[in-house]
Amino acid sequence: MKRPAKALVTTAKFAVSIGILVLLLRAQDLSSLKADLLAVRLDMLALAVLLLFAQTIVLCHRWILILRAMNVSLEWMAGWRILMVSTFFNQVLPAGGDAVRIWMLRRRGVQWSPTISSIVADRFLALLALGLIVLAGMPLLLPRVRDNSLLFAILAVLAAACLGAIALVTLDRWPPRLIAAVPAKVVQFAMLVRAPLLAPEGRAMLIASAIVVHLITVATCYVLAIGLDAPLSALDAFVLVPLVILSSAVPISIGGWGVREGAMVAALGLAGIASDKALAVSVLLGLGGLIVGLFGGLVWLIAPERASFNADRARAIAERTDVAPV
Repeated sequence: MKRPAKALVTTAKFAVSIGILVLLLRAQDLSSLKADLLAVRLDMLALAVLLLFAQTIVLCHRWILILRAMNVSLEWMAGWRILMVSTFFNQVLPAGGDAVRIWMLRRRGVQWSPTISSIVADRFLALLALGLIVLAGMPLLLPRVRDNSLLFAILAVLAAACLGAIALVTLDRWPPRLIAAVPAKVVQFAMLVRAPLLAPEGRAMLIASAIVVHLITVATCYVLAIGLDAPLSALDAFVLVPLVILSSAVPISIGGWGVREGAMVAALGLAGIASDKALAVSVLLGLGGLIVGLFGGLVWLIAPERASFNADRARAIAERTDVAPV
């Protein structure tokens, strides 16, 4: 992607985040929202932040299992350090933390194919696990959803995730003519991405860790709701918060801001949660992520790769990941 186009995309993402937030805030009683944010129980807020820190440990474990399935050895502390630094750059670098994660792996001598494939496999497994959680909560979600277009969108995403998983797992069984019609680099890339799903060792742990990552976000929102005296049950959080995660994963905003808040207000509204309470939960969730990101900045200050970091090089990596899968 050319730099002008990249700048245009980044500007559009900022516009989406700011635009949605402005619309949400205009519809809210700001004094009530401020009172909720200031009145949150500090013990519940601290627990929420601790959960988000714990989430980075599970994220690191998942990524290391993926790399191991691709025959890439990475020490746990090195992987956690890279992951924490990437969370920091997710907050301060519009190109995102993935570019920095790729750059730091490349500095360790890992080749392009497994490096980029591990990032994409990580995202794909996260989407697959999220789909499983949403599917598990479907029997409880269906009676709540009155909007057919929303229901269709949820089912379409679930169907796409299921079809993608099936296509990836059965790739080696496709007819030769069909495989020959697909570009060789795409097939090679897909074979690398599917490796973690078919690895004989650690596959169950990989899938479990992918699910736990999302459940931690669910638990964090539940804890924040308790801290705000919002009447959100654990079951409602399990059913509704994954929809928020799914919405905020769409790359149309900066760090999910705006989209996450709008989705949280809509989703928790299905459980009868007032919009100001739902918005406060989402804002506090975002601020908790910022705290974790700032801690990642401290990790970056002592990271050995920092001395040789080049912003232009990281930007070039981000552009390369946009245009080439391998």
